[in-house]
Amino acid sequence: MSAALEEFCGSIFWNASYLTRPDADLPVCFQQTVLVWVPLGFFWILAPWQLLPMCKSRAKKSSVTKLYIIKQVLATLLMLTAVAELALAFVEDTEQDPLPAVQYTNPSLYIATWLLVLLIHDARRFCLCRDSGILFCFWTLSLLCGILPFQSLLRRALQVGFGRKLYASLWSCPVHKEKVTASFLSSITFEWYTSMVFKGYRKPLEIEDIWELKGKDKTQAIYAVWEKNMKTAVRKAQAELEKRKRKKRRQKADPDRGNNMSKAQSQDVLVLEEKQPKRKKKGDKGDSGPRKDFPRGWLVKTLCKTFWQNLLLSVAFKLVHDGLVFVSPQLLKLLIAFVSDEESFAWQGYLYAILLFLTALIQSLCLQQYFSLCFQLGIKVRASLIAAIYKKALTMSSATRKESTVGETVNLMSADAQRFMDMANFIHQLWSSPLQIILSIVFLWGELGPSVLAGIAVMVLLIPINGFLVAKAKTIQVRNMKNKDERMKIMSEILNGIKILKLFAWEPSFEKRVNEIRAHELKDLVNFSYLQSISIFVFTCAPFLVSLASFAVYVLVDENNILDAQKAFTAISLFNVLRFPMAMLPLVLSSLVQVSGVFLCRYLGMAVTSPSAARSECPGDAALCWSLAPSCLCSVTLDIAPGSLVAVVGAVGSGKSSLVSAMLGEMENIKGHINIQGSLAYVPQQAWIQNATLKDNILFGSELDEARYQQVIKACALLPDLELLPAGDQTEIGEKGINLSGGQKQRVSLARAVYSNADIYVLDDPLSAVDAHVGKYLFKHVLGPKGLLQKKTRILVTHSISFLPQVDNIVVLVAGAVSEHGSYSTLLANRGAFAQFLNLYGTVALAGDEEQGDEDIEPIVEESLDDVVTMTLKREASIRQREFSRRWELNLSSWVSPLGPALFPSKEGAWGLPWGVLAEKGLGVKFSMYLRYLHAVGLWYSFWVAMGYVGQYAAFVGTNLWLSAWTDDAERYLNQTYPVEQRDLRIGVFGALGVSQALFLLFATLLCAHGAMRASRVMHQQLLSNILRVPMSFFDTTPTGRIVNRFAKDIFTIDETIPMSFRSWLSCFMAIISTLLMISLATPFFALIIIPLSIFYYFVLRFYVSTSRQLRRLDSVTRSPIYSHFGETVSGLSVIRAYGHQQRFLKQNESTMDINQKSVHSWIVSNRWLAIRLEFVGSLVVFFSGLLAVISKGTLEGGIVGLSVSSALNVTQTLNWLVRMSSELETNIVAVERVHEYTKVKNEAPWVTEKRPPRGWPSKGEIQFVDYKVRYRPELELVLQGITCNIASTEKVGVVGRTGAGKSSLTNCLFRLLEAAGGSILIDEVDIATIGLHDLRQNLTIIPQDPVLFTGTLRMNLDPFDQYTDEEVWKALELAHLKTYVQDLPEGLLHLVSEGGENLSVGQRQLVCLARAVLRKAKILILDEATAAVDLETDNLIQTTIRSEFADCTVLTIAHRLHTIMDSNRVMVLQAGRIVEYDSPEELLKKQGVFSVMAKDAGIVNTETTTL
Repeated sequence: MSAALEEFCGSIFWNASYLTRPDADLPVCFQQTVLVWVPLGFFWILAPWQLLPMCKSRAKKSSVTKLYIIKQVLATLLMLTAVAELALAFVEDTEQDPLPAVQYTNPSLYIATWLLVLLIHDARRFCLCRDSGILFCFWTLSLLCGILPFQSLLRRALQVGFGRKLYASLWSCPVHKEKVTASFLSSITFEWYTSMVFKGYRKPLEIEDIWELKGKDKTQAIYAVWEKNMKTAVRKAQAELEKRKRKKRRQKADPDRGNNMSKAQSQDVLVLEEKQPKRKKKGDKGDSGPRKDFPRGWLVKTLCKTFWQNLLLSVAFKLVHDGLVFVSPQLLKLLIAFVSDEESFAWQGYLYAILLFLTALIQSLCLQQYFSLCFQLGIKVRASLIAAIYKKALTMSSATRKESTVGETVNLMSADAQRFMDMANFIHQLWSSPLQIILSIVFLWGELGPSVLAGIAVMVLLIPINGFLVAKAKTIQVRNMKNKDERMKIMSEILNGIKILKLFAWEPSFEKRVNEIRAHELKDLVNFSYLQSISIFVFTCAPFLVSLASFAVYVLVDENNILDAQKAFTAISLFNVLRFPMAMLPLVLSSLVQVSGVFLCRYLGMAVTSPSAARSECPGDAALCWSLAPSCLCSVTLDIAPGSLVAVVGAVGSGKSSLVSAMLGEMENIKGHINIQGSLAYVPQQAWIQNATLKDNILFGSELDEARYQQVIKACALLPDLELLPAGDQTEIGEKGINLSGGQKQRVSLARAVYSNADIYVLDDPLSAVDAHVGKYLFKHVLGPKGLLQKKTRILVTHSISFLPQVDNIVVLVAGAVSEHGSYSTLLANRGAFAQFLNLYGTVALAGDEEQGDEDIEPIVEESLDDVVTMTLKREASIRQREFSRRWELNLSSWVSPLGPALFPSKEGAWGLPWGVLAEKGLGVKFSMYLRYLHAVGLWYSFWVAMGYVGQYAAFVGTNLWLSAWTDDAERYLNQTYPVEQRDLRIGVFGALGVSQALFLLFATLLCAHGAMRASRVMHQQLLSNILRVPMSFFDTTPTGRIVNRFAKDIFTIDETIPMSFRSWLSCFMAIISTLLMISLATPFFALIIIPLSIFYYFVLRFYVSTSRQLRRLDSVTRSPIYSHFGETVSGLSVIRAYGHQQRFLKQNESTMDINQKSVHSWIVSNRWLAIRLEFVGSLVVFFSGLLAVISKGTLEGGIVGLSVSSALNVTQTLNWLVRMSSELETNIVAVERVHEYTKVKNEAPWVTEKRPPRGWPSKGEIQFVDYKVRYRPELELVLQGITCNIASTEKVGVVGRTGAGKSSLTNCLFRLLEAAGGSILIDEVDIATIGLHDLRQNLTIIPQDPVLFTGTLRMNLDPFDQYTDEEVWKALELAHLKTYVQDLPEGLLHLVSEGGENLSVGQRQLVCLARAVLRKAKILILDEATAAVDLETDNLIQTTIRSEFADCTVLTIAHRLHTIMDSNRVMVLQAGRIVEYDSPEELLKKQGVFSVMAKDAGIVNTETTTL
């Protein structure tokens, strides 16, 4: 071979002696052949593919740019030089002896090559991305190969244009924005992303700033491929399933009878079996047996098939990276050998340093591309799974849907899809970890021989220890979750019932309860931290123990084994490589176990509804006829004429809803058919409202036709509601329609149907949720014979009898069958089931209507029906409005869609609020927060923790320096025997230093655990005690959700996340400092290089941290809509299907997904952008540590060089971690700020002051108001405008007035929930403003409007402080008419009340509140009358008890129904915050004033006629 080459170039091809001299060089022939042909070969193999766009593309070329012209000119110049070279060769050839062939071939090759380059440049104009990665690699290769001939020529002082290549190479790297058009260099270094990082640093990023996804990365594109593959895979899996079933059947079947079956029969069986899977893909239901069999194993196959390109590419990158990981230790070995060897040439050292740098660089580029691919794979897998689950949910048959709850499906979507995503990131570790482990062991064996096994044994032993610690930690965590849930439950109860706590002065009791639970929680937390410290201790010991074991065994086994620098440091860097796969492998395996695709497989493999169940499109009028027999309906046969109004009536459970479902095609049709002609609209029994604007809810994806829209709104009685909603029909409705009342929801749902203008309307009892008069109005204007829908076919399921005379046809269902149908008159005449039904319900219905009239809160003068409706609606809405003003903002902050303020025209300040809060939170975190946290930990604690870490790293540096001294012994005792005591000393001190390192760490982490617990305790305590002491107005303006969040999420962060982040950060920081220190010790000049590197590092860090935090925020903001949209879809499936809007919802899901995908994608890229820059810093550290070692060769020992370079190789990872930790710490420390913010809220007046009221106060119970004024908040106007009146001892006073007259404010003032804005209240001559709140509140009694109970025993609810004896409690219960009920309970007084008193009826709860009042028996009782919650019976009981028990007390009754106060001594009539009338009821009735008008409306003529 070499002979042929020598003849070809006419000189020697290879001679090793060229390299063994200080000015080493390569032979000319080698330069002319190998170095020229390697780049050209690479180029010619790959270049032709680059010309493809020219052949197949119809795309237009992009325009000619300056850059393009320059590239082409340069390439042409290069071509001309090659032509000139060829000409020269010919000229020279004629003058003298024939030249060697190489002089002709090379220029000709070059000419062809440059031509091809010109063509490729042109071809790239067809592509979006103008430059070519292959060209870039070719230029780089040529440049590298050209350097050697270039320097040889330089030496000969001849300059031949190889500089031209340099030029051309640089021109090949244009930099464009955006990944699509980014140049090759820019895309491998993620340079194209820099502009985004700057943007994020300058201003908070919004979703609009983030680049759109490429077409092929959009959910729709990914899902299309996935679905195609999924279908084939599922089909195969189905076939497998059939085989399995057949096998099972054969085994079950009697083996003897096996062959008696005739051929025909067996054919039939096969046919049957074929048919079966079509209807339901499930096997036969074995009730007792395991879950049914389902198609298995297709999921992974589908994933692989869909994303194979990504998988292959990442495998390639990972392989290159894994290979290079092992090159560094070998280079380190050569470098150490070079330093230890006097004879070696300088050029070798420089070569090694450069190679170290290049290895590190390529390794980092490959790794980042690999990670980028993995994360891309992760989000694509997640996208396709979520899209698949969503589509499945939309098309699933109702029978299959029953098999999984909404919660389970949402869980599949959030948890399982997320797990697959996380798994995709690490899936390659499955083959790469074992590969790395095997390679490391092979190389280590080469260094240390069998003694490696000692080190590996230590590693393997550490795995079960860690496993044990993890298991222990898990049990503690589980226990702690229980405590946390318990605490959160109480907290949310406290916050919901805060008014009651304040009125009864019960805060201390509840504070105590919370603190008890918190104490348990902290105890567990500290145990958990101890466990964590131990596992950190084990983990820190690991690398050191491993090296100690290996080196000790190596030295002890044989005295000829001497540990030298090459062996020790190569081994150490190999052990460092080994640590990562050893730690990863168990993690990956355990997460693989968690990612069972079983649920997903089963869910996605389920049967789909056949949309034809109830649709066969026939022209002509809308008509319905069906005769079917599902299990709940037995042979119903009906024919409904187009344009008629049919009412379906029947008792509960007679199959009315089933009939509706059958029409919508949601039932399983067993026999018969349903024929529906025309489009459907459906109003379900429970209105389904989307989280969108009110207008969108009504339009439901149709075009807006303004006139019709207004008409519909008017007919559905929505106009009054729109006036009251903050933004009219643009008001955003919360999830599940949280900010609408039941009636409003139902009307919106009806409006949606009416607007859709379908042919057939299926109405499932839409009038039950609205008031009677609203119902009449709706029937008249929408459903009835004169309504908007008079021409349409209407099927109305109803319980309301009043409308039946007006319908065309009535269908009576009994037990799932039609018992009779016909018009109202016919059915009455028949005296059948219907007539009985009427007798039973008719009276009740009428009574109900009467009652309704009684309970009206505001009097209504005789007006036309329309006005009555408007009034009722307005009233209903205004009450709702008050209830919701609080929850409103809470929801706002939780479901404000990512579109932000655009949705909310800021009519009221409240609307702007949460956004302001969210936005200012995003920006930088003040240093004071860190200090505040450290203060809470305790400054001494903090100091000693830091000292512990310093000690650990001092020991770490010591260990390494000792090791380098140990390895230098190899030089010192070169040809002598190694003294045994020296050897033992080396091993002993090495061991001692290592152990002390771990002990220091243990000390630091244990202290840290204590300190962190202390901080948690202090902060929670401050937060809790402050929240219980803030005034009521704070709770009215702050959404409960936000306060709960402080106690849940932020306290959790302070408990668990911050201590961990702090520890990791300290650890990383110290590690980096110690590494830099060691390198500087070896080569002092390195200190100069640290400065520019750290400046670069700092800037990258600052830019990245701010951008990353915003991207994380955007990710979480855009993720929740995916899940909430899904939950919404699942709950409204029947509606979506009835209207046939599946496609629109699929589209919407895709767009929601894409918005989230793009923010996640951006976040991933930002991480890679950072990693590449940091790893570049790391590579430079490695390079300079190597370079300086080479420069100062003569003065250094091998050991110290090994130390400095091996530390440098390790620093890259640590640099990366430091940034991650810093950004995490910054994200988390915000929690401290938030909690702190709430500990600084202004408190109400002190609970107890120096001035205590006399004992037994108030003894008489006289109340005086002196020109009393009050307002809710400083910026609002007065609610009570100067009230003056006296209430004598034991007087009974009723307070009446319209809604908003200030009745409830009066009670709030007595209890000082509102502080006076002027004037005063005196009780028994004591000004209530001068005494402590608890002294005041414990001496008044109130029976509040809404009965609030807390979780706990019944006894605790009556007497939380255990002040009374059991006898007294029983007595109170007896007076409250609850004694018999409580005695019948198995636990009696210890009966557990569930959350909010759910397990008692409303009436019973009201009686419990009465019992509280009786038990307390103060001289003054305030009775804030329940609006309409109580039934007449309970009301009666309460009134009698109050009359008898509180005869000698002053009683103030705030009345909503006049009957209750007609027997009081005096009545106070409030209007707009002033007293307009104040006298006995008899006088007031005579006076013909405000009171008498109210009384007339309520049907009271004189005081005697009132009965309860």
